[in-house]
Amino acid sequence: MKLFIFIFLLFSLSLSLNAEILKPNPSYEPKDVISIQLLALKNNDIPYADAGIEQTWEFAHPNNKLYTGPLSNFTSMMNSKSYSIMLNHLNHKITFVKGDENISYFFVELFDNKNNKFGFQWTVSKVKSDDQYNNCWMTIGVSTPMKLSNSA
Repeated sequence: MKLFIFIFLLFSLSLSLNAEILKPNPSYEPKDVISIQLLALKNNDIPYADAGIEQTWEFAHPNNKLYTGPLSNFTSMMNSKSYSIMLNHLNHKITFVKGDENISYFFVELFDNKNNKFGFQWTVSKVKSDDQYNNCWMTIGVSTPMKLSNSA
């Protein structure tokens, strides 16, 4: 059943790349949230410039948004030397590390558009609030990239 939901989410994201931004939803599992964000960043400029960054921003935890500031600041951060390697990357792999009902930790391996391999620690947390995000998994933090290997 989870595989079906995941495939449905990826299909929905591919449709949304030509339509609208996906919104957080309590039905998304922690890994789904990261998958949505990474697929969007992989196709950052589809259907318009920085659409992937905007999609990623949608799933940033409210506490994370307090730290990073508004979307314009987040866009600048994503275009910085540290994080721009995520934009239009070639491939990624998401590995669950540990978690419970409120927080989950993952390790992400990512090949940038020059085929260099990087690793990130990616943390998602369930929002506890009185608004539309209650019980939604959202990204609370992503480490700076760790270089794992160079392209050949």
